[in-house]
Amino acid sequence: MSEAFIVGSVFIIAFIVLGIVTVTFLYFRNRERQLMVEKGVTAEQIGQMFKQKKIQPYSLLQLGIVILFFGSGLGGGILLEDAGYSEGWIPFLIFTSAGLGFIVSFFVSRKVRIADNNLKSKDSLDEI
Repeated sequence: MSEAFIVGSVFIIAFIVLGIVTVTFLYFRNRERQLMVEKGVTAEQIGQMFKQKKIQPYSLLQLGIVILFFGSGLGGGILLEDAGYSEGWIPFLIFTSAGLGFIVSFFVSRKVRIADNNLKSKDSLDEI
């Protein structure tokens, strides 16, 4: 097979998958709104429900920690491969360090959240 055929096939498949995902998203969003109207929810209530954003203030902190660990696992795996070890170290270190990154990000965000809540409660006591 020629390289142009493979690139064209990948492009066509990606376009089809993207179209299917978009149509499915629009269908389920429309279906959800229809169910809300059938249950008697007013248009203003629907607008408020979709405008409310769930703020997760520590999500970027968690994402940064996971990406840091992922990158260090990737770099460590590449260094081991260049040093002459087998190629199996790259995926092993990527998954292991990404998992450690998720665990560390959970504990760090929990610690920051607790410290933030303590600071807010202390500030509210100072106002009294």
